[in-house]
Parts: sequence; C-alpha cells; structure tokens
Amino acid sequence: MIKNAVASLMVRLHHLPLAAPTPTYRRHHHHHALRLLRPASASARPVAAAAMSTAAEQAVADQKRALRTEVRKALKALSPDQRASEDLAIQTTILESSWFKESKRLCAYISCRQLREVDTSKILAECLPLNPGQEELAKDLYVPRVEDKNRNMRMLRITTMDDLVKNSMNILEPSPVDASGNDREDVLSASSPVDLFLLPGQAFDRTGRRLGRGGGYYDTFLLKYQELAKEKGWNRPLLVALSYSVQIMDEGVIPVNSTDVHIDALVTSSGVIPISPAALERMQ
Repeated sequence: MIKNAVASLMVRLHHLPLAAPTPTYRRHHHHHALRLLRPASASARPVAAAAMSTAAEQAVADQKRALRTEVRKALKALSPDQRASEDLAIQTTILESSWFKESKRLCAYISCRQLREVDTSKILAECLPLNPGQEELAKDLYVPRVEDKNRNMRMLRITTMDDLVKNSMNILEPSPVDASGNDREDVLSASSPVDLFLLPGQAFDRTGRRLGRGGGYYDTFLLKYQELAKEKGWNRPLLVALSYSVQIMDEGVIPVNSTDVHIDALVTSSGVIPISPAALERMQ
C-alpha cells in the first residue's frame, strides 16, 4: 500500500513546477554552438532572480503539501495493534541505548495520539523522578510550548507530568510558570547544553531529511539552538527522530529548502538508523 502511495505521489510531484527552472539554450546558426540566453539588461537580473526564487519556494511548498497528504493517509491506515507494536519497539530501543542512558539533559516532544505521533510516554517517564529522593536518577527534561502562530516555540523544563496542561488544540504542553509562580527554565537560557533532541515529524529519509507539519516551529527552534551552541562553544546535540515504518521515504522524495534542518538519526521499529558522522560515532 505504501509503495503504491509513494508511486502515486511521485507521479503528481512530476507535474508540479520544478524547484529551480532550467536555463534556456539556443543553437547559434553560424558556429553551431550552444549559448546561454542572457537577460536583456543587468537591471532585470534581480527581478528575474526574485521571481525564480519565489516560484521555486512555491514549488517546494506544493510538493511538501502533497507528501503530507499521502503520509497522513498511510498513518490513518495503520491498525491500532501495528501502532502499539511499533511504539513499544521504538521506545524500547531508545531506553536500552547507551546514548540515551548517558544523556543528562534532553529536549523531547509530548506525543499526541490525535496527531498520530510515535508514543513517547515511556521515555518521558524514564526521564522524570518517580518518587521524592530519586532526583539524582532523573534527567533534565525540556518539552515544547508553542507561543504563537509565528513559528515561536520554547522548550521549558518540567519535573513531573503534572506540569503539563492542555492548550487550545487539546495538546499537552508545559505551563509557563511552576506551582510556586516561578518562570520555568527555558532551554535557551540554561547554563548547560542538552545532549539530545527527540523529534516528531511527518516523513523522513535515510539521508537526514525531515518533513514537519508545515508550521516551521521545530526548524526555527533548532536553528536558534544550533546558533546558541556555536556561540557558547558547546557540542551540538544529537537530533534523533522517531518514525513509524510508513513515514520513511525513499531518497529524493522529500523536498527541502534552505531553512530545513537535517536530523542525525532515525529510530524505527527495526532499530536505529544513524545518518550523520556524529550519530555514527555516538550511536554505534
């Protein structure tokens, strides 16, 4: 079913505008040489370049929209048993890995069943202390809070699942202040770096491409954090995505633009797929 869906998608993508137009050539009548047609004037070049850029961006956006539609259909077709089986396998792989056990501080998403995201409940429970006095066994955990519709998202620290409240979309996220009325620690203001990001998404491939839901929240946040890590001289955290089998695409299917952040590794029900040099070094 998935192969048919991808094949159908590729046919439709073929008819969408190309991300970058092909230069036009003309054969010179006297010398039989192919020469690139040049703009009539230099002043026309910025306008033409801007038009080409806009057309390319729109083409990528159209391709992404079409792919999201196909992936949503595939996820909806997953049986509850299949989802539960893959959820368990993915979380077990992560919880038993050395790279997760060695992680002291991480950012992770709060899975949402209505969005058909890979479950993270067992992972989150492992990060938080079960009982008073077990704090030394816990990890510093930061989870997302969407601030507005302009791609602004924060990662705030929580110490218990009771720190989460439902937003207007009925999705759990951290309240901005704790029970004492103090602002929660923002990972962008933390004095120490995180080791790991556990990321959701709509589709992924084995070269590190990630397709989100279209809001741009994660890509925007990850670019901010990577810039912060560079300024502070910190090691960049591993960017690890959790994926159902139907979300993994063949190479070249997922369109990208300059603001899309590539992941370091994928975790599926079949195991870990390290992609970047950092992942190959830390996850073997």
